[in-house]
Amino acid sequence: MHRAAEKAITLQNRFRTDYCGQLGPECENRSVRLGGWVHRKRDHGGLIFIDLRDHSGICQLVIQPEQQDLFDAAGHLHSESVICVEGTVVRRSAETVNSRLASGQIEVVVSALSLEGEAQPLPFPVADDVQTSEELRLKYRFIDLRREKLHENIIFRSSLTAEVRSYLVERGFIEIQTPILTSSSPEGARDFLVPSRLHPGKFYALPQAPQQFKQLLMVAGFPRYFQIAPCFRDEDARADRSPGEFYQIDMEMAFIEQDDLFEILEGMFRHLTETMSKKRITAYPFPRISYKDVMNRFGTDKPDLRIPLEIRDVTSLFVNSSFKVFASNTREGSCVKALVLKGRGGESRLFYDKAEKRARELGSAGLAYIQFREEGPKGPVVKFLGEEEMERLKTELGLETGDVVFFGAGKWESTCRIMGGMRTYFGDLFELDRDELSFCWIVDFPMYEYNEESKKIDFSHNPFSMPQGEMEALDTMQPLDILAYQYDIVCNGIELSSGAIRNHRPDIMYRAFEIAGYSKDEVNSRFGHMIDAFKLGAPPHGGIAPGLDRLVMILRDEQNIREVIAFPMNQSAQDLMMSAPSEVMEQQLKELCLKIELPPAKEEKK
Repeated sequence: MHRAAEKAITLQNRFRTDYCGQLGPECENRSVRLGGWVHRKRDHGGLIFIDLRDHSGICQLVIQPEQQDLFDAAGHLHSESVICVEGTVVRRSAETVNSRLASGQIEVVVSALSLEGEAQPLPFPVADDVQTSEELRLKYRFIDLRREKLHENIIFRSSLTAEVRSYLVERGFIEIQTPILTSSSPEGARDFLVPSRLHPGKFYALPQAPQQFKQLLMVAGFPRYFQIAPCFRDEDARADRSPGEFYQIDMEMAFIEQDDLFEILEGMFRHLTETMSKKRITAYPFPRISYKDVMNRFGTDKPDLRIPLEIRDVTSLFVNSSFKVFASNTREGSCVKALVLKGRGGESRLFYDKAEKRARELGSAGLAYIQFREEGPKGPVVKFLGEEEMERLKTELGLETGDVVFFGAGKWESTCRIMGGMRTYFGDLFELDRDELSFCWIVDFPMYEYNEESKKIDFSHNPFSMPQGEMEALDTMQPLDILAYQYDIVCNGIELSSGAIRNHRPDIMYRAFEIAGYSKDEVNSRFGHMIDAFKLGAPPHGGIAPGLDRLVMILRDEQNIREVIAFPMNQSAQDLMMSAPSEVMEQQLKELCLKIELPPAKEEKK
C-alpha cells in the first residue's frame, strides 16, 4: 500500500491513534487504536488473525481466546466489514515476519473491538485479484477503489497533481479558475449543453477547454497562468480518452517564444518522471521533429520512437521503372515508401498473409514485399523488377540475405499513414522497454491544407496559431508552403497535448482567415469578442495543455485510462454507479421550457 498517509495529521480520537501501514518495531509495547476494513481473516483454532486495511496499508491483528466475547465477535466478522480496535504492538518472531508488508515486523494484540460497519457479501472480492467484468467494477466503483492497484493509482494521481502545482508555482505561474458555464463553441467537438432557466430557449455549454479564457488572461496582464482544468467533450471513448470529461494541465504564458514553452514543459516532465516514477526519459532535451519529417520517417504525427523501425523513401529509385505501379507514383504528390525488417525474410506464409490483411484494414489495396533468401529474392513484385533495380534497392536500403522489405505506393499522406500503421503493427515483434519514455516534439505543422471535398484551402490544424513569418509569409508565400508555430508533445506513441504560439494581432488574423475563404465580417461575427480584446492591447503569448489523465496513465503503466480515474464512465458514456444519464421530472423540464422529442424507435430486422 502507498505510504502517502505518513504526511497526514495523526488523529487522537476514539477511532484511531495510528495508521496500519505506519506501525513498525519502534512502536513496540505501545497502546494503539486502529480503524479500517477486514482485508482477510484466518482462524487457526486457538488464535484468530485479521489483516486490517486502511489507506496507509495493512497491519496484522491477533485475537486471543482468553477474552471469549472478543474472540466470538471476531469469529463472526465478514470480509470488508469496518472495525475499530484497541491493542498493543508486539514484535513478530523472526520466522513470522512478513517482508511484503510495511508493518510486517509487528502485529497488534487486540484488547477491544467494535464493529462500525458490517459488510454484506460483496459483488466481487477486494483482497484477491479475481478477474471481474468492467460493468460490475464500474457499478460498484467504491468497492473497486479499495483494491490495492487502483487505490494506488488514485493516490499517485493526487501526488502528481500536487507536484505539478508546486513546480509551476515555483516558476511564477498563477493558478486561476475559469468558468464552467460558458458559451457554445461550434468549431470544436460536440458541446455538452446546459439549458438556462432564467433565459428560456438559451443554453450554456460546458467548456471543451479554457482556451479563450486563458488567452484573455494574457490580455488582462497575467504573465503565467495554469489550472488543473476540467474539460467536457461529447465524444466517443477509447483506451486513452475518457468519454464526456477529462482533466488537463492548462498553461499559457505571455511574452514567450516556442523555445521558452518547450523548456518549461520538458523540465516539468523530467521532474515528474524522476520524482514520481522509476521510468527514464530516452533523450533530454526532447527531440524535435518536423511534421513533414515525422510523416516521412514514421508515418504518423504521434510516433512511438521505441520501435526500432523507420520508413524509407525510395521514390527516386523507380522513376523509370518498368513496374508501372511504382513508376506511376513517382510524380509530385505521390511516393513509394519502404519498410525493412532485418532477419525476417524467412517467416511463414501466414506471417505475410496477416501483414497484408492489416495493410488492407489500413486502407491499402495490398502489400508488396520482397524476401531476400539464400536462393534469391522472392515475393509478389520480384518479377516486375529488373536486376539493376534490385541491386540499387539493396544498396540504398542496406539489404542482406534474410531481410524482407515491404512497400507502399500512392498519394503521399495516405501512403505515409498506411506505412506508419504497418510500422506500429510490426512493432509487436520487438520487446519494447516499458520503463523508457520516448518524448518528442512534433513541430512545423502546415498552416493550411487543400480540402479535396470542398476544392478550397482550409486551415490544417489551429486557425488561431501565429504563422511562421507572420504577415510577410501570408502575403508572399504559397498557402500550402506556410508553416505555423504549432506543436504536439508525444510520448511512446501517445499524444499528450497540442499547443501553439497564438496569433495575437488582428491584422494577421484577418489575413490568415481571408486565405481560407473567410470575410472580415464572418471573422467578426464568429470571433468578434477575441478580436476586440486583441485590439485593446494583446501581448505575444502561447500555451499548451497536457492531459493529466494520459500522463498518469503513462507513468503508472496502465493500458486503459479508466484505471487512473476515480469515477469514470463506461464506453457508452454512462455512469453505472450513479445511473447517469437519467430521465428528469416533467416539472424540471417545464421550468426550463423544454420538451423531449425522442427519435422514432428503429425497427428490428427480421
